[in-house]
Amino acid sequence: MLCNTPRIGRILCIVISSMQATLAAEPAQPKGANVALVYSKQYEINLGGLERLHPFDIHKYTKICRQLIKDRLVRREDFHVPKPVDREQILLVHTEKYLERLKDPKRVAEYLEAPMVGALPAAMLDRGMLSAFRHASGGTLLAARLALKHGVAINLGGGYHHAKPDNGEGFCIYADMPIAIRVLRKEKLIRRALVIDLDVHQGNGTAVCCQGDESVFTFSMHQGDIYPIPKEKSDRDIELPAGTDDRQYMKILRKALPELIDRARPDLVLLQAGCDVLAGDPLASLKITKQGIVTRDSFVVDTCVERAIPIVVTLGGGYSPEAWSVQHASIRQILATHGVLRRDSP
Repeated sequence: MLCNTPRIGRILCIVISSMQATLAAEPAQPKGANVALVYSKQYEINLGGLERLHPFDIHKYTKICRQLIKDRLVRREDFHVPKPVDREQILLVHTEKYLERLKDPKRVAEYLEAPMVGALPAAMLDRGMLSAFRHASGGTLLAARLALKHGVAINLGGGYHHAKPDNGEGFCIYADMPIAIRVLRKEKLIRRALVIDLDVHQGNGTAVCCQGDESVFTFSMHQGDIYPIPKEKSDRDIELPAGTDDRQYMKILRKALPELIDRARPDLVLLQAGCDVLAGDPLASLKITKQGIVTRDSFVVDTCVERAIPIVVTLGGGYSPEAWSVQHASIRQILATHGVLRRDSP
């Protein structure tokens, strides 16, 4: 009707036509985002077989990589290979004194909860174990960079959420997620970050590393009556009782996640997707099924993609024999939903 009004009508018609042409020229953005995968064979710890004495299966990273290739979901060349984090990057979070203590095998044995490595030569321990942690931490940093560019990135390692600025514990040496955040902030690539820690154990190290940093919001949802005791204080903690099942778990997470995102207003989300919430895990007593973990991880990733927030996934803990296959299934689902970033894509 307004178009029949002489002058104003012609102006409005031109504006409306212009808007329609612009909208037609810009295709709707796909709901999904390409998923970049990060992995290096350097994630493998090699201490002449001693690594097999620890309950954590350090070989799960390689198992997942090989199975994804066997599934023909990805090619070997599609994996992005990280460099290890360097001393300067590590010192953005950790102290000089701590790095000096890492030269003492007995101290490292305490941090890894692996007494048998305390008698090894320092050089062998650094080459065979600490180097693997630096490479996996570099994987989290590279995944963060790729997530900013492509939407989603998965590091087949990382999530070392018990490491503190001046101390290691719980098989965690370097605080890979805080390191990645600090590096990207220093480079002015992000301003704010949200850490979503869904490992069954509280992300006590991440909480300490980020205390007093208003640009980082830390969230941990974990079993309340197990290690670490006492707990540290994240920006928000949700403690779960033993026996929590899929339905109860997802009801809590579905309510919490939108509130977290609204409060944190992040430029980047880092998900610690530990699968030690799995029923039967020897170090915990939640009752989450394999499908429950797949649903959990997909929910977090899908929510971030829908809100156009880049997200990094790290694998964290998991101590049952099925841990690697559960996380493989979770990654499969994310790839099926959002697509693989091919290294030879234009």
